[in-house]
Amino acid sequence: MGTAAGRIVTIVHRDQIQFPAKHLALREDVHQLGSLVGEILREQGGDPLFDLVEGDRVAAIQRREDDGADQGALAQRVAGRPPEVARDLVRAFSTWFRAVNLAERVHRIRRRREYFQTDSDRPQPSGVEAALATLRDQGMGLDELMSLVASLRIGPVLVAHSTESARRTQLRRNQRIAGVLLDRLNPNLDPRERRQLWTRIRTELTAGWQTEEHPRNRLTVADEREHAIFHLVEVLYRIVPAFYEEVGAAIEKLWHKPASELDLPNMLGFGSWVGGDMEGTPEVHAKTIRETLARQQQVIINAYFGECQRLAQSLSQSASRVAVSTELARRIEEYRVLLPGARLDSQGRHDRMPYRSFFGQVAERLHHTYEGRPNRYESAAQFLDDLRLVTDSLRTNRGINAGYHQVHRLVLRARTFGFHLAMLDLRQHADVHHAVLAQGLDDPQWMQRPPVERYARLVALLERDVGPTGSFDALGKRVLAVFDAAMQARNRYGAEAIGYYVVSGVSGPDDVLAPLVLARWAGAYDKRSGAVALDVAPLFESFESQRDCAAIIGTVLDEPVYRQHLAARGRRQCVLVGYTHGCRDTGYLTARLSAYDAQRSLAQAFAARSLEPIIFHARGGSLGRGGSRIDAVLESAPAGSTHGVLRITEQGESVSQGYGLRPNAMRTLERAFSALSLATAATVAGTGKSESVLAHQCATTLSVASRDTWRKLVMEESDFHDYFRAVTPIDVIERMQIGSRTVWGPLSAGASPLQSIRTTPWVFAWSQSRCMMPGWYGAGTGLAAAVAEHGVQALRDSYASWPLFSQMLDELERMLARTDLQIAGHYDELATPVLRRFAGQLQAEHRLACEQLLHIKQATELLDGDRTLQRAIALRNPYVDPMNLMQVDLLRRWRATGREDEDLFQAVLASVNGIAQGLQTTG
Repeated sequence: MGTAAGRIVTIVHRDQIQFPAKHLALREDVHQLGSLVGEILREQGGDPLFDLVEGDRVAAIQRREDDGADQGALAQRVAGRPPEVARDLVRAFSTWFRAVNLAERVHRIRRRREYFQTDSDRPQPSGVEAALATLRDQGMGLDELMSLVASLRIGPVLVAHSTESARRTQLRRNQRIAGVLLDRLNPNLDPRERRQLWTRIRTELTAGWQTEEHPRNRLTVADEREHAIFHLVEVLYRIVPAFYEEVGAAIEKLWHKPASELDLPNMLGFGSWVGGDMEGTPEVHAKTIRETLARQQQVIINAYFGECQRLAQSLSQSASRVAVSTELARRIEEYRVLLPGARLDSQGRHDRMPYRSFFGQVAERLHHTYEGRPNRYESAAQFLDDLRLVTDSLRTNRGINAGYHQVHRLVLRARTFGFHLAMLDLRQHADVHHAVLAQGLDDPQWMQRPPVERYARLVALLERDVGPTGSFDALGKRVLAVFDAAMQARNRYGAEAIGYYVVSGVSGPDDVLAPLVLARWAGAYDKRSGAVALDVAPLFESFESQRDCAAIIGTVLDEPVYRQHLAARGRRQCVLVGYTHGCRDTGYLTARLSAYDAQRSLAQAFAARSLEPIIFHARGGSLGRGGSRIDAVLESAPAGSTHGVLRITEQGESVSQGYGLRPNAMRTLERAFSALSLATAATVAGTGKSESVLAHQCATTLSVASRDTWRKLVMEESDFHDYFRAVTPIDVIERMQIGSRTVWGPLSAGASPLQSIRTTPWVFAWSQSRCMMPGWYGAGTGLAAAVAEHGVQALRDSYASWPLFSQMLDELERMLARTDLQIAGHYDELATPVLRRFAGQLQAEHRLACEQLLHIKQATELLDGDRTLQRAIALRNPYVDPMNLMQVDLLRRWRATGREDEDLFQAVLASVNGIAQGLQTTG
């Protein structure tokens, strides 16, 4: 790769950036992909574009490597470029990042394969076999294990992301490129075949270059729905059987029970908020709920239909060669009458092929289901009954190795996805419920009444089953229609089609009872039992609500009318603990400790009442919004808080990184199984380890000091809102045609303006300027206060012994390392001199946080314990820096036009997308 095109990556891999042997293959992939991108740039943009990109990159490297270099040279170089040139430059860098991001994901897949090849006797850490081996070594027998496995339920929930709108075209392109990169691992390829693979990659990257990054029109709920469906059907649907097969294989290896004799229970069940999340957007209502579930059913039925057609071709057994069960033969004859349109094999030309005939009939019945015609499947259970007729027949007629496993994989998929694909949760804010109650009760003062008074009135309404006495406006009718739609959906698509009714903004027990009253008014209850057919799940997201959550839920659980409702719903109560809201209002460290304390107090409240909670982790995608690896959530949870269910929101980068490629999604589910099985076993055995009193005291001191520092700046400084708007591209983000939800929500009277911004764009805007302050501001003061009060050794001991504390500090370190205050300093120049005083506060707090963290960890540089991330940041900087400095220049020029110049806007918009690609975060 000695051509000029190859120079696009050669300088960045200099000797001072060392790659360990296990990552040399990644280095080679990045080098070759970079060379390929360089060739594409020459082809698509000519030498002038290539030379500009190369010049920017070299200048960026010199700026970072040479202390004596002119630090302003790169900024001067990128200033004043025509908008169309700036857009192409950003597109060039983001194309490189797209390729490198994929290479890194593929490298994780390659490392996993290599691990199994070279360390087959030692299970992969955080994998299925490793977890089961731990349980076996703890003395767990097979019967006890199967009982544990039967209690597990892994339920990732996909949530729409307000600042990400990747085209499905690009998502599928990523899968194809990754597939080709994996194909290159075949050692038997000849040179011609290798060239063909690179040609395919070049074709995909070139087509991506020629495709607009984002739609020109704002995304609708339907667009967001298709994005979720892509991951559910094209990724998760494919890997479900492999997950169960891996669990079965591990049990067979460790307990010597043949996997074919195991009857593994259903452990997976996916969810979605897309199409059911009504908070903050009038675009989601009863109609979108019905449309979402109808669309999800169409997609999953179509997937089953295609698989049945393939099975019909595969299972060609002749009746003259092998028998089938009497039950299957009887069903075939029944379907000859019920489904006369099904195509069967002509007995005049071929031996009768019963399995092929039957799957033709099943496919026809699925077709009827898709179109809503008579003789359709009324439920997924009927479909499963037909499939089990086949598996039973194959088992008893020498078909274990003649199709049984293929049909069983379809059984596993049908058992997981049913006829609803994903359980749709509904979400609405508590204030909306009270506004509708005020109408129905004909009480204009309802919203102003004390919560205790409202709670007593709601209890009385439920006890006496009192209907509304007032009339409803459009809002009231729309809210009540949602409950009716939920009942219809359960009847049509199955009991699991509608999940939890999530109430956000909960601050008292009255907020939990309010939707039950509204559901009764809407007729959403079982006519036989009289129970409301709704699982209310309060979301405790603010610092205050998490502090009071145990008292709130305890009051509700002690109420006889609610206990009666809970008994009818299976005596399992779901509560959501939010990780994102507090990050904006109190800072990252306080939010993490607050969520932990909430989980612990909720677990204690439920245990005192002999109930098991389902703690639903409502987190964001980025670290600044509580995002972390799926297993890390459980590993840092309080002892005794995990009871077999993992329900967790996934959005933004956690979706793309965890579920974008099938092998990566498989690894995500493996980690979830590992952490959930071990945590649940510890809860059952009562062996979970709690933190020491001193460790919690250290964290509390840290939290209080950091929270005070955060609020003094973000909530109490009246000018900080103006500073935020000046030094970040929030004015671009709020104009981006992405997401059905607005950037700003309603502002409460007397609140800081920043309390109305949604957390995703808040974090996204700060990441664009490389300041990353939501992930670390206040931490320096907090750590210093904890060290002063408890001593540094106490914090070191807490870090070594308490998973939550170690995760908090490790994630803090990552955010500090990703921060670049030199780059952020260029954004500060966009603010007025008066506002720039805040830059000094941010710099001082960042410096203090770094000093305190390194002192506690006894390290000399950030990320000394994570060389992989340290190296990745160093490698990416030369490609992100030019985009940042171009963005500053474009923002200045665009704002100077009164934000009216469309060409400049499109250029700065491209820079937002490009920086997000480079940093791998959209908030």
